[in-house]
Amino acid sequence: MGTECVAAGAQRCGARTRGGRPCRNHPIRRRQRCRLHGGAPGTGAPRGNGNALKHGRTTAAALAARRAIARLIRASRRTLREMGEEQSNRP
Repeated sequence: MGTECVAAGAQRCGARTRGGRPCRNHPIRRRQRCRLHGGAPGTGAPRGNGNALKHGRTTAAALAARRAIARLIRASRRTLREMGEEQSNRP
């Protein structure tokens, strides 16, 4: 009779630990990694391209709207400045 454990030949997680050695934990059922290395349900990034969604601040429409508002502000300041000059030129 051998002194080897029955689980010695069982599959292991295999992820690298901080020490550089492979993880020796058993993987989660129907997965290749243990619970500590991403085998648990609900781990990882969400499905789809949800992480790439933008906040909308730099979309073309938002940039165009901000440029239009800046133009209006500049024009109104120019008009106010001209009105002030006209007031000071009056006798």
